[in-house]
Amino acid sequence: MNQLSCVSGEPFPLLGLGTWKSGPGEVSQAVREALDIGYRHIDCAAIYQNEVEIGDALSHGGINRGELWITSKLWNNAHRGVDVEPALRKTLNDLRLDFLDLYLIHWPVAFKKEVISARTRDDYIGLDEVPISETWHALEECVAKGLVRHIGVSNFSVRKLQSILRDCSIKPAANQVELHPLLAQEKLRMFCQNNDIQLIAHSPLGSRDRLATYKSQQEPDLFELEVIKDIAAERALSPAQVLLAWAINRGTAVIPKSVNPGHLRSNFEAAAVDLSAAEMSRINKLDRLYRYINGSFLAGKKSPYTIGGIWDE
Repeated sequence: MNQLSCVSGEPFPLLGLGTWKSGPGEVSQAVREALDIGYRHIDCAAIYQNEVEIGDALSHGGINRGELWITSKLWNNAHRGVDVEPALRKTLNDLRLDFLDLYLIHWPVAFKKEVISARTRDDYIGLDEVPISETWHALEECVAKGLVRHIGVSNFSVRKLQSILRDCSIKPAANQVELHPLLAQEKLRMFCQNNDIQLIAHSPLGSRDRLATYKSQQEPDLFELEVIKDIAAERALSPAQVLLAWAINRGTAVIPKSVNPGHLRSNFEAAAVDLSAAEMSRINKLDRLYRYINGSFLAGKKSPYTIGGIWDE
């Protein structure tokens, strides 16, 4: 299996380390361990509030910068054009980097500048006031200044990608979305493939360690799906390895989070697993448009945004 893809013509490791929910005192060690194992793709975000620790690990990792692919994300409170570059520069300072390989708009949702976590309608800004095009053009300027090599989006639908493509100088290089066998997103995958947009799967294992307040009652466990368990047993793999291999076999990148050395190594080894066409077909039949991260924390009575509006579904 090809473990590399291309983002705007640049080699891109299809398996990376996610850092969401990796807390103080553990994320730096996890990144160091991952680099020792062979990871070269690290996914970050300002809102994770751990980029300073990640920067410490990267600066002492002993890896040539040219071998690394570092992604970060613009938070919802920096969508205005004038706020984009300062937000990126803070991330660069925290990560101790001169440039990012990829910078993503984290959500198609905007907050007021002083808001970190929106709690009332007054904390939000509608996309009619700060359109994605304003944010995107500011990102293009950051590319021109050498602060980031590639730009993209996260949690964007086909419709929202189309709106950027109609009015951009630089096409989105990537779209990071929730992706796993219960949410295969085949229409989005084909759109991205046809438009040379690399699809990156967040929550590829179902984000099992989310806080209970962000979980639905009796939500499905990807590790307990019979098809996944059967293939894992047949191939002497873990369920996590089957799930990650399925994504990579489809040409999508995956960024599983872990701070456990054994899991880090096991996840990394999944990139070398080739699943058969029959195995892929069995897993593909599990799709049922189930989201673990449905955006409800950004929608509802407290917000001008709706879940249907975020996903265009």
